Amino acid sequence: MKKSVYINSIGSVSVQKTHDATTFLEDIVTYNATTLKVVDPNYKEYIPPAAARRMAKGIKMSTVSSQTALREAGLEDVDAIIVGTGLGCLGDSEKFVSDIIDNDEQYLTPTRFIQSSHNTVAGQIALAMGCKGYNFTYVHANVSFESSLWDAKLQLETNEATNILVGGVDEMVNHHVETHRLIGHLKEAPISNEAVLSAKTKGCVIAEGAHFFVLSNEKQDTTYSKLVAVRTYNTLGLSEVGQAITSFLTEVNIPLEHIDIVVLGNNGDSEYDTFYHHLSEGLFKNVSQIAYKHLSGEYDTATAFAFWVANKIFKKRSVPEVLQLNTLKTTSPERILIYNQYRGKNHSLVLLEKC
Repeated sequence: MKKSVYINSIGSVSVQKTHDATTFLEDIVTYNATTLKVVDPNYKEYIPPAAARRMAKGIKMSTVSSQTALREAGLEDVDAIIVGTGLGCLGDSEKFVSDIIDNDEQYLTPTRFIQSSHNTVAGQIALAMGCKGYNFTYVHANVSFESSLWDAKLQLETNEATNILVGGVDEMVNHHVETHRLIGHLKEAPISNEAVLSAKTKGCVIAEGAHFFVLSNEKQDTTYSKLVAVRTYNTLGLSEVGQAITSFLTEVNIPLEHIDIVVLGNNGDSEYDTFYHHLSEGLFKNVSQIAYKHLSGEYDTATAFAFWVANKIFKKRSVPEVLQLNTLKTTSPERILIYNQYRGKNHSLVLLEKC
């Protein structure tokens, strides 16, 4: 018999003040830009200064968010650590290659090379807590976090583990930004967060963030919700998305009318937000809709921010007005569906249920 999978704690570092676990988007950080950096917590409270100086941004963000999640769950260790990331510690990779060129392949320090791999975050967290269990990193573009959730869900359902730390992290670096600007994936002109959702221009606002969650097959006092199902699709046409969602809900035996809130990944790209508009005006027209990327920005694991938002809604039993996409509202949802895609590919569905 499969066991249920619960989200017992959450931790987040993002371009909003989410590192303060006591609040829920009450003090919005506004912007007028094409790239967004996280609101840095006081890293000294989590990491010794000497160690922090040698850490990449992604590692520092992840250390804070993972420790926040572990503390809330009352854990010092877990059975497994699973991290999803699109870019890993790309900043250190960039710096190491630059050092090779600038120093003519001489006098290179090993730190940047050691920290340049995609699995550095998961490894550093494991070393810090002394976790010798399953340690895995998924690098599946913008379904990396969903892949991590799927892995954790399978292990918990089959009783291979009891507590698993799952995270999604991506840091923003100059090379990545300039590459996306060159190929037209970035907004050409600065845009405010208020204007993102109604933008009529191509491209998005690139950002960064780190979000960690303790998933378990044992419910506890801190439990936020239950993870019902995760599904990813590499390619879906505009006319196929609705059918795929309907089939997904049929498979998990939940009618569409039992979905109280749908979280959509509108990022202001007029060329690809049509996927969300098509659903908003069609399949989900009678469902309360919320958006989040006008607050979080776009990055490969931005759905981890959506996952954080959905769990906060369950706990707080309220939806901040800044998230609301349509006029239909609900104050005490039983089920929340998260749907995301990036540039028409890598579609994902995550279904959560109130405990």
